Amino acid sequence: MKIIADTATLFSPQDGENLGITVVPVSVAVDGKAYKDYQEITSDEFIKLVEQGSVPTSSQPSVGEIIEVLEKSDEETVFITVGDGLSGAYQTAVGAKNCIENSENIHIINSKTLAGPLRYMAKKAVSLKEKGLSVEKIKEEIGKGIDSSVSFVIPDNFEFLKRSGRLAPMTAKIGTTLKLLPVLTQTDDKKRIKPIVIKRSWSSAVDTIVQKLQLMGVDERYMLSVCYADTYDRAVMVVNRLKEKFKKAETEILQLSPALITHGGPGCIVVQAVLK
Repeated sequence: MKIIADTATLFSPQDGENLGITVVPVSVAVDGKAYKDYQEITSDEFIKLVEQGSVPTSSQPSVGEIIEVLEKSDEETVFITVGDGLSGAYQTAVGAKNCIENSENIHIINSKTLAGPLRYMAKKAVSLKEKGLSVEKIKEEIGKGIDSSVSFVIPDNFEFLKRSGRLAPMTAKIGTTLKLLPVLTQTDDKKRIKPIVIKRSWSSAVDTIVQKLQLMGVDERYMLSVCYADTYDRAVMVVNRLKEKFKKAETEILQLSPALITHGGPGCIVVQAVLK
């Protein structure tokens, strides 16, 4: 059985090779030049270009690239994509599958998320595969993570989310003008993000997220991920706050990939939870 994902897992293709996951790189374009996540540009290198005034864009792998990856497999294949609506990756993967003859062994899973929970789902799929579970059972188990996952974003620069279409222009304008911090989360269908509250400090914004996670009943059954772009110290502050409130939950700190920084912007923090 083959497990496929892309660099929105925050795994590089080399990481994937070591873990037993085929990781397809997402591309970012800076000043007209395209770079593949992790292979041709690191997150820190990408941030330096942005700080110099470059305006980046991202794009998921093309249908042709996905077809090439899928055609290399003659076994059962599980492809876990970024959430439909958060990216075009799911639709691209479905389109690629439809172009392949005898594709019954290819299973495309819409994770409805990205970053930490997507990373966890990819690793879980490998673990379940190694235990000898069937494709259908793996899909069922991954589905539990999909249903339970939640993401919160605290942006530091609204222009990136506005440019990517993930934040309404008016919300971005208000936040920039008043120097406020909105806490964003996914809509009910998990296809977009929306503001749920606006705060004036990072501490109060994080408190809001903690309260939401408490209402979910987060405990030792959950993995908590704190993702950052270029503010590691801030991520440490957030994860320490989570550890205070959720002592039994597993926590991790992850740096966002270049493509995901394109959407959230430098300075953003993403807090996520997924049922293990």
